[in-house]
Amino acid sequence: MLDDFIHEPRVAYFSMEIALRNEIPTYAGGLGVLAGDTVRSAADLELPLVAVSLVSRAGYFRQEIDAQGRQTEQPSLWEPREWARPLDAKIAVPIEGRAVWIGAWLYVLEGHMGGRQPVLLLDTDLDENRREDRQITHYLYGGDDTYRLKQEIVLGLGGVRLLHALGFEVRHYHINEGHSALLGLELLRRYIYSPEDRRPEESPYDIPRVRELCSFTTHTPVEAGHDRFSYELVQRVLGNAVDPTTLKHLAGAEDLNMTRLALNLSEYVIGVAKRHAEVSKAMFPGYRVHAVTNGVHPFTWTSEPFRKLYDHYLPGWCHEPELLARADCCIPDAAIWDAHGQAKLALIERVRARTGVVLHPKVPILGFARRMTAYKRPDLLFSDLERLKAIAGSRSFQIVLAGKAHPRDEGGKRLIEQLHAYARALAGVVPVAYLPDYDLETALALVSGADLWLNTPLRPFEASGTSGMKAAFNGVPSLSMLDGWWIEGCIEGVTGWAIGDAAGAADGEAHALYDKLEQVVLPFYYGYGDDPGGWIKVMKGAISKNASFFNSHRMMRRYTTEAYIR
Repeated sequence: MLDDFIHEPRVAYFSMEIALRNEIPTYAGGLGVLAGDTVRSAADLELPLVAVSLVSRAGYFRQEIDAQGRQTEQPSLWEPREWARPLDAKIAVPIEGRAVWIGAWLYVLEGHMGGRQPVLLLDTDLDENRREDRQITHYLYGGDDTYRLKQEIVLGLGGVRLLHALGFEVRHYHINEGHSALLGLELLRRYIYSPEDRRPEESPYDIPRVRELCSFTTHTPVEAGHDRFSYELVQRVLGNAVDPTTLKHLAGAEDLNMTRLALNLSEYVIGVAKRHAEVSKAMFPGYRVHAVTNGVHPFTWTSEPFRKLYDHYLPGWCHEPELLARADCCIPDAAIWDAHGQAKLALIERVRARTGVVLHPKVPILGFARRMTAYKRPDLLFSDLERLKAIAGSRSFQIVLAGKAHPRDEGGKRLIEQLHAYARALAGVVPVAYLPDYDLETALALVSGADLWLNTPLRPFEASGTSGMKAAFNGVPSLSMLDGWWIEGCIEGVTGWAIGDAAGAADGEAHALYDKLEQVVLPFYYGYGDDPGGWIKVMKGAISKNASFFNSHRMMRRYTTEAYIR
């Protein structure tokens, strides 16, 4: 099977996490879901790609939530043999002065249009390794800094070596976030000037050659999202993979900054939205950051009722999602409303089965689902419960929430508890449900079954956001802060609505949210009685103007023409 993929040069796409399917928990959140969408679009477009990630046998975690909203974590175990094939090749990397052996599993992602893409899942759970080394690839984002550095050595150095051992010809390396930046060190080791080709004071490494081979996508303006390791730790765990002077020149004088290392070893640097590219330039002055706004995979994030609808009225939309630009004139209102009604009933049933909360099909549902952490501000909607009750007393609405907090994010866990407390305080006035163990299936049910998608990040920390894009494929408009992709996607009253403006103060954003909900959105939803024509027009606007553009097919076409082929 591997022979099917090594006959032509490929782009090697490195990502610490990747969402392949619901049964394979090798992802934690948006970064992994985007990586999965990237590979799926590559399959649909028949782009020669090979993805490299970790096998993460124990996954991220399964989330359990008790009646008080307290999150506990359980391993999300999976058996690679059930979904992937073991490969014969093994290579070793130096960790703490010993050789740690790495094997891989081959998972073949098969797209719905017949395309196929290889995914290598690196694994250290081998007989040749010590017990502690066998666990390096078990836990996604688990352990301390030492464990994380070991994982990133396996991913970066090990990934490049294994690709070479398997016979892949790599034409380009794509570093998806800084976790895999150590691949650049392995490339430096491969591209060394001969003594006669350099002056004694010059670096022995052909850095320009390595830069030509690499592109880097940075995903977060949050400082904690950029991995840093002390050089004492790097020396103890990795040793001198490259000359220490060169490493400090590339990765930072004080500590090894994985983002800075990736920036210095990549010719093409990508921010995931126009605003995010601007923020990244300010964070890392002197670097040119291109903006390629994220997108989501059309087929994956479109519910079954809308797939059938688009297949009938806009055949070919899966391969050319730009055809969705015709949705506003080619699809009857009644057909849009019926497809949404089916998706909404499916969400209502899921909520009832998972939480016991009973929702009404004729009352609008506000959806909010993402990683639970402070800057995402899932509690902004609940800033003033009395105001919220007053709004609901005039025009009723319902709320469905979901999301995991990182096991070490105590603030995020407290937010989940607070959301449950708010739900109890609103009981009898505003129905609130919290769906536990957020995964791909739950995400699709939410983005398709909600009537309005809510996003309230603290600006400018939403690098892009993709949940609203997924909602758009299902005709669900957004009510969001003007940050990330929504700055580009929001056409007020046409694709959805903005909360405040781009320059508003953070302390007034809760009032802006309540005002927009009370004075604009809910009156608009209810204002047509039994004829929802006005609301359907906005639903069509979300499809025709957002889904047609903010998709991973467009994103991958830009990556290919601007980053991979230069």
